[in-house]
Amino acid sequence: MEMSVQLQRPLHCKTVFADRGCLKFKPFTQSLLPLGGASAGYQVISVSLFEFCAVDSEFMIIFKFLLSLCNTIGLSLSESNAYFWVLLSASFLGFERSLVWRKESKTGLVAFCINSSADFSRKRQRKISTARPRSSSRKGFMPRSSIGTSNQKRGQKNTGVKGDSYTPTASEISGDNKKSLDVNIDAEEEGAVIFSQEKKSEVDITDETAGEASELALLNDKFDATEIYQGGENGNISVIEEELLKPQKEENSEIREIENVQDSERKPVDYEKINETIKETIIDTDDKMTGEASQTELAMEENLRKQVEASQLLKLELEANKRKQQEEASRLLKLEMEANRRKQEEEASRKLKLEMEANRHKEDEEASRLKLELEVRIREQEEAAKILLAEMEAISKQEEASRLLNLEMEESLRKQEEASRLLKFELEATIEASRKLKLEMETNIRRQELERIAEENFSQGIKLFVYPSVVKPDQDIEIFFNRRLSTLVNEPDVLIMGAFNDWRWKSFQVRLNKTHIKNDWWSCSLYIPREAYKVDFVFFNGKSVYDNNDGNDFLIPVDGGMDALAFDDFLLEEKRKELENLAQEQAERERQAEEHRKMEEEKAANEADKVKAREETERQREKFQQLIKKAVRSLHNVWRIEPNEFQSKDLVRLYYNKSSSPLSQAKELWIHGGHNNWKGGISFSEQLVPSDSDDGDWWYADDGSNTNVLYCNISWYVLIYDGAVVVVPDQAFVLDWVFADGPPHKAIVYDNNHKQDYHAIVPKGMPDEQYWADEEQLMFRKLQEERRLREEAIRAKAEKTARMRAETKERTLKGFLLSQKHIVYTEPLDVQAGNIATVFYNPANTNLNGKPEVWFRCSFNRWTHRQGPLPPQKMLPAENGTHVKTSVKVPLDAYMMDFVFSEREDGGDFDNKYGMDYHIPVFGGISKEPPMHIVHIAAEMAPIAKVGGLGDVVTSLSRAVQDLNHNVDIILPNYDCLNNNLVKDKQYHKNYFWGGTEIKVYHGKVEGLSVYFLEPQNGHFSVGCVYGRGNDGERFGFFCHAALEFLHQNGFHPDIIHCHDWTSAPVAWLYKDHYTQYGLSKARIVFTIHNLEFGAPLIGKAMANADKATTVSPTYSREVAGHSAIAPHLHKFHGILNGIDPDIWDPYNDKFLPVPYTAENVVEGKRAAKEALQQRLGLKRADLPLVGIITRLTHQKGIHLIKHAIWRTLERGGEVVLLGSAPDPRIQHDFENLANDLHSSHHDRARLCLKYDEPLSHLIYAGSDFILVPSIFEPCGLTQLTAMRYGSIPVVRKTGGLYDTVYDVDHDKDRAQAQGLLPNGFGFDGADAGGVDYALNRAISAWYEGRDWFDSLCKTVMEQDWSWNRPALDYLELYHSARKST
Repeated sequence: MEMSVQLQRPLHCKTVFADRGCLKFKPFTQSLLPLGGASAGYQVISVSLFEFCAVDSEFMIIFKFLLSLCNTIGLSLSESNAYFWVLLSASFLGFERSLVWRKESKTGLVAFCINSSADFSRKRQRKISTARPRSSSRKGFMPRSSIGTSNQKRGQKNTGVKGDSYTPTASEISGDNKKSLDVNIDAEEEGAVIFSQEKKSEVDITDETAGEASELALLNDKFDATEIYQGGENGNISVIEEELLKPQKEENSEIREIENVQDSERKPVDYEKINETIKETIIDTDDKMTGEASQTELAMEENLRKQVEASQLLKLELEANKRKQQEEASRLLKLEMEANRRKQEEEASRKLKLEMEANRHKEDEEASRLKLELEVRIREQEEAAKILLAEMEAISKQEEASRLLNLEMEESLRKQEEASRLLKFELEATIEASRKLKLEMETNIRRQELERIAEENFSQGIKLFVYPSVVKPDQDIEIFFNRRLSTLVNEPDVLIMGAFNDWRWKSFQVRLNKTHIKNDWWSCSLYIPREAYKVDFVFFNGKSVYDNNDGNDFLIPVDGGMDALAFDDFLLEEKRKELENLAQEQAERERQAEEHRKMEEEKAANEADKVKAREETERQREKFQQLIKKAVRSLHNVWRIEPNEFQSKDLVRLYYNKSSSPLSQAKELWIHGGHNNWKGGISFSEQLVPSDSDDGDWWYADDGSNTNVLYCNISWYVLIYDGAVVVVPDQAFVLDWVFADGPPHKAIVYDNNHKQDYHAIVPKGMPDEQYWADEEQLMFRKLQEERRLREEAIRAKAEKTARMRAETKERTLKGFLLSQKHIVYTEPLDVQAGNIATVFYNPANTNLNGKPEVWFRCSFNRWTHRQGPLPPQKMLPAENGTHVKTSVKVPLDAYMMDFVFSEREDGGDFDNKYGMDYHIPVFGGISKEPPMHIVHIAAEMAPIAKVGGLGDVVTSLSRAVQDLNHNVDIILPNYDCLNNNLVKDKQYHKNYFWGGTEIKVYHGKVEGLSVYFLEPQNGHFSVGCVYGRGNDGERFGFFCHAALEFLHQNGFHPDIIHCHDWTSAPVAWLYKDHYTQYGLSKARIVFTIHNLEFGAPLIGKAMANADKATTVSPTYSREVAGHSAIAPHLHKFHGILNGIDPDIWDPYNDKFLPVPYTAENVVEGKRAAKEALQQRLGLKRADLPLVGIITRLTHQKGIHLIKHAIWRTLERGGEVVLLGSAPDPRIQHDFENLANDLHSSHHDRARLCLKYDEPLSHLIYAGSDFILVPSIFEPCGLTQLTAMRYGSIPVVRKTGGLYDTVYDVDHDKDRAQAQGLLPNGFGFDGADAGGVDYALNRAISAWYEGRDWFDSLCKTVMEQDWSWNRPALDYLELYHSARKST
């Protein structure tokens, strides 16, 4: 039970302490009981000192407090008055010894002892350990030492605890009715109050057994006592005495009060309530004391003096009694513990002895039992061993018998084998004799048979027979030949020479031997291969005398093998394998050659890099020498270094005079520095601060720590400016710097020593020869790395370009195959050689619509296949509506599938695609289409002699056809204005004469094409221009005749002669009139009209003489169909759309663009191009819609619409760029005036470049958002195609080729879908301002309002293929059609 009350230290200490003291009320031990009874209960009440204000005037407060305390614990003040006063005197007056007060309980023998100490002279609080033991002892209790009794040790043994100073509480020992008793005695101060670290003291109440061990066992089978130990190093004494007593049947009020206090241990003490009670008591007491103070003061002082004296006496007496009681208790407890220990030891020894005897008895019995079991097992094993021995003897006898039997069997078997061998030998001899007899008989029969056959043939005059008579593949035959009946009758030698299958397979030559058969028969053996269906041969004498069956050769049919068609297929398969092997070998040779070429190139490049590195190092060395001459120690009144003389590891400071420089007005000064003539660029930059120690406006770099110096080391030089350390690399010989008004990239004004910069020599840092050798090696490695990166970039770009080009071609071919799907298509779409293809045909869209039957007529390889046309096949209805279908086996040697359709098996109406026939390419065949030879005779060729679109067509079409494995030559006048820089390997070829004029011929390569340049010595083409002379008709007429004469005299036999426009139109009739009968009859004339506006009479005459004629778009062909030069020849007139050269117009490889781009990054690429275009032309650098116009300024191009579009674009806030010139000086002057007006009024948004500029045209195509083409008529137009190639959106008038290539985003979705395309631009119909506004307003609004949609449209137009991939296929069809015509 614990009860704590807060008290204040007495005033005689002269100090009011914040620390709280503690009074501990402890019971006397059993030996110190007043009555000496062993059954008395002992309790300790711990009372904390509380706030008392004064000694002289507050004893009444103390008295009231003690009265309240006595009432709490059930004591009568009258019985204990003297004792309390003695106690208080001892406590508050600082006595060294505790005073004891005893009181016997009315209802039970309970003695209370109040121990108190108040030695306030000791300022240091006693340090009490608060570590909890491993037991559950109460908080605040830590035993100093403990000595366990025998019972205690037995308890520890039972609980598995060893060596623990565990002190059980009362509840652990005896349950709820037992109380812990705690006695803590300090050796230095007996009875002193023990203070805890938490400024509180806790009452530990423990009961200890006072009786015998037998009585303890009855209460709780545990005994725990702590031996009083006194002494040791620190003199601490911890005593725990415990007595367990049975509770009284009747409990008085005092015990119940004590139990209530004991229950408070489980709950927090209500200190606030106690404080309030005490305060009320104090207030009441103060009121009474105020009146009575004067009367009682003297009496109280007297009483106090008496009580102090009595207390001192009583204290001495109590101390003596206490010592005696403690000594007696300790002695008795020792004796008791020794007696208990002896009893326990004796009992334990007795039990151990009995236990050992019992264990020994059990071990003896167990040993006897095991001995008996062992004897039984031994007997059993002996019996088993006897049985095993008997069995082994029996087995041994059986083995002996078996051995004897084996010997007998082996002997018998040997005898049988010997007999079998003899029998086998006899049998083999018999078989051999039989075989010889059979062979002899067969030989005789065969001889007789051969003699009979030979006699029959000889008698009939037949000189050849074979045996056996029926020849089959994969067997040996014998050929018999009668020399007497042949032309070889007098020849001593006879040989056979032949092959199989019409002399197409495995030739042979064998010598014949004379036989025994009469009449001069000779023979030889011959193996017939599996693939043979016929043997072809002749006989000869090994020289020049032959017997070839009167010129018909000899032949022997082979039965049961391949037929001729199967053998053809076999040959094709063998040819395919052979070609594959050849291709692999060729690829390997090319790979090795490429590796060798690369090695040689690498070797040459390395040598070039070494030379370049050496030259560069020498230049650096010369520059360095010049730099050394410029480097100084200081510059008077500008900069200096202090100290003036310095060497390695010295600290120097650089000063700069601001007043004498261009930076005199600058608010900030910075130094930008490097080394070795700025090698590596700027390596340090710091801000300078003014210097106070110099005259003038001197500045230096400073960080406020006097560390702004130039620190020089032997190999490393460190600049420290404004706290930053800049390390100048090893081998820095000269420091370079300039001064500026700001940091790098932000400075405006510089002091760079009049563009010479400032330089200072680094002491002891001059370079030696090894340095320059190292520099040369570094430069060499740098050049190698740069070249490697450059070559890798070129290779990667080339690979990507080739991949994109192949993908584009594949898409275009697929589109070509699907372009006529509404009429005919195949499954699979790409027909493979050697497989079956199904042809689907829709007669509803052709002239066979409504016919009851449709017949399919087919062949291969442009109707030239060795099998000829296949028999007509009746087409059957397909599952998809109006289509009919049939299937065809495609030969392995097919490269083209050709077919037409008819209404009947024997003909009737035909659908032959208007005379062109239907053609589907075949893939994977072993045969390739034989190349045609095409010769273009033209007046223009891009890029060396380009005036308009004609030059682009000639070059691009020729390249596209050449890429399809055909041979192309171009004949061109050798103008004196040719751009010969673009002609590769141009050299003199030959000369010839025509019409009395010498014509010199040169040959060169342009864009990979073979070009012959004709230079007549009459000066026709030495006039400084292509067109524009008064005698252009005469000039180009002469050229056409000279070109045909060149072909004739040089033995050319082209398949196609392709002439263009009026300038080469005379070729058509000159060829027919003069050269068809002179060896050029193989050629066919194809004539293309590029522009009917010029030379219509010449065009009409060419149309009449050409085999086929074309114009440059389907729509334009319809627009001019009624022209008098065209109308009579519509049956051979076709519209084929032009294309552009994807190599010339390629934004990914365009050297004139700042950023290469594809459809993947079109937005970024065009943005960069627009910025470059704006910068080059001085336009406003803003994101505005930009309209580009690239054209010849003629009325055909709609110049009035161009002017209106320029103003309209400016009104809509856009920018305009025009590039072009006018052949008509009046139009040129008109546009020059317009340019002046625009450059004045809209100088930042309009620019007119009235000339032709090739690089600028590329930049305009890429940088423009829209390209305007408002032509009044346009046969094809390449501008809109080039614009889409660069991702620019065309705005066009719907005419000619513009209508065939541009599909309006709002109105042409269905028309585009029919061609397998997506809408790609804006179009208008009229030729007035309203039409232009309609298209241009929609385009610009789309740019402003839907940029994401507009960007996707740019990507779409870039992905469309407007190259010559598709037109080239159409032209090849036209060429083949021309060759088929008569």
